[in-house]
Amino acid sequence: MFEVPNLADAELHFHPQWLPPETADAWLGQLEAETPWSQPQVRVFNRWHPVPRQVAWYADPGVVYGYAGLDHAALPWTPLLQLIRAQVEAASGQAFNGVLLNRYRDGQDSMGWHSDDEASLGRNPLIASLNLGAARRFDFRRKGTSRIGHSLELGHGSLLVMAGATQHHWQHQIAKTRKASGVRLNLTFRWIAP
Repeated sequence: MFEVPNLADAELHFHPQWLPPETADAWLGQLEAETPWSQPQVRVFNRWHPVPRQVAWYADPGVVYGYAGLDHAALPWTPLLQLIRAQVEAASGQAFNGVLLNRYRDGQDSMGWHSDDEASLGRNPLIASLNLGAARRFDFRRKGTSRIGHSLELGHGSLLVMAGATQHHWQHQIAKTRKASGVRLNLTFRWIAP
């Protein structure tokens, strides 16, 4: 059963235990072993910095995803990622042609405040976020403010779906933490307009 966090001007569906633990464990182990992780650099205030996590982009042929001045060349879907995509599509009612994998090595790896609002995602994108490994806090803040408006703990095997006008009104982040934190993988499935 999905929980629906009550956030004004947002459409969120959260399933904290979407996967059975044994499936989540198996997927985490296989993705850790077979993913060719990279750590690209982004340009911020005319200086280049490595992103504070590792990434991999898988997509249908010809589908390119770009943000923060980065264009990710697509890797071909693996059998495991095709299986995961089919299950996430069934759960969310949305087709996806790409998935961005983020690997947080420890609590010092992070994702800054942003909205998934690139033009290539369409007007009201649906983003499905599958989480494997260590639990991390996922924060929301209303655009134009600096205060956290809502937080969720994204644990092992959880699925968060953001849809509707969410990206128009809200930003989200995974902040650094001093708490001991193991490896966390986050798979964000999306549809990129051709």
